[in-house]
Amino acid sequence: MLRVGILGGGQLGRMLLQAAANYPVETYVMENDEDCPAAHLCHHFVQGDIRSFEDVYAFGKGLDALTIEIESVNEEALAKLEAEGVRVYPKPSALRTIKNKITQKQFYTQHSIPTAEYVVTQNRAAISDHLDMLPAVHKIGAGGYDGKGVQMIRTKDEIQKGFDAPGVLEKLVAIDKEIAQIIAVGQKGETAIYPPVDMVFDARLNLLDYQISPAELPQSLLWKVEAISLRVVKELKSPGIFAVEVFVTKTGDVYVNETAPRVHNSGHHTIEANYSSQFDMLWRVILGYPLGNTDAILPGAIVNLVGAENCEGEAHYEGLDEVLQMDNVFVHIYGKKDTKAGRKMGHVTIISREKQDLVHKAHKIKNTLKVLSKEAAAIAAAAVKAEPVTEMRDRSIGS
Repeated sequence: MLRVGILGGGQLGRMLLQAAANYPVETYVMENDEDCPAAHLCHHFVQGDIRSFEDVYAFGKGLDALTIEIESVNEEALAKLEAEGVRVYPKPSALRTIKNKITQKQFYTQHSIPTAEYVVTQNRAAISDHLDMLPAVHKIGAGGYDGKGVQMIRTKDEIQKGFDAPGVLEKLVAIDKEIAQIIAVGQKGETAIYPPVDMVFDARLNLLDYQISPAELPQSLLWKVEAISLRVVKELKSPGIFAVEVFVTKTGDVYVNETAPRVHNSGHHTIEANYSSQFDMLWRVILGYPLGNTDAILPGAIVNLVGAENCEGEAHYEGLDEVLQMDNVFVHIYGKKDTKAGRKMGHVTIISREKQDLVHKAHKIKNTLKVLSKEAAAIAAAAVKAEPVTEMRDRSIGS
């Protein structure tokens, strides 16, 4: 039985472990928080810092293979482990290219992969030297994730919103659709492509709000998205699973936005909607098994559950009973004890033959299922309970 470690214990690690139960594998997780979502589902939990060379090296040196659930891991330790015979998914070389937005964009340029026009900036002041790029998006080079580290700058008066650290200033593209293309790469370089996903973002949080799969694209554009995404993963020269996010313009151009070298939010629907989920597929890659069937069983959608504004503390899920009564709807709660505004707390998958049904249910779930703090939920419940009394008093005064 192979001993496989996961660096990071969040929701991606949790869902990987749920899929691991079907395979002969002994699982290890390293994370700072002993109460993280993945901690209680693995065979062995190690408390440690995934950014520390010493912690990552000590964790991995007795294992057969390692994978990641977030890019901010110490790739120097992974490179040393790989040199000593531990298999790493993705390869440290691919991770090093992707984890910094600067090297990632330069990788696209070097390999003639279409991407939005950009310049590298060393600090906030350098944005002033490239006013011809505005309106633009400023992306911090290292450390950004889940919409953090990305800032829109439309005019020179907004330059102060930029990051005072090395980053990329990327010219704004007139986007018609944002598409995610998930591709698995086996140990011998074989590939399996999932149907593309149409992503709809929350403009306020810059997080994936909901998505529909498969995306509605003309066949010619579908082929272009697949070809460009395949070019990205082939040039990375690494087995694993990759999510290539692309912009499709109204004129039919396709630009690579970002690539994630791991299981990804845009692939969560595959647990119920596809024959082989992205999590199942990664285990097949790691264990050297044949790649799974990526075909859709039914079209699917997901809605992200994020912490409501002005709510911080122990989590309370309002509207959960109502959503659980809906047909062909599957709720995934990530097991995070505390919520805060914008924090990913879970997702809901919907499957249906009809796109209209997917969109209708996605909006209904968004408006029904809220992640509040217990304190906020108690205050709201008390206000509702007091309301009829107030109405009765008002009527008696007016009579």
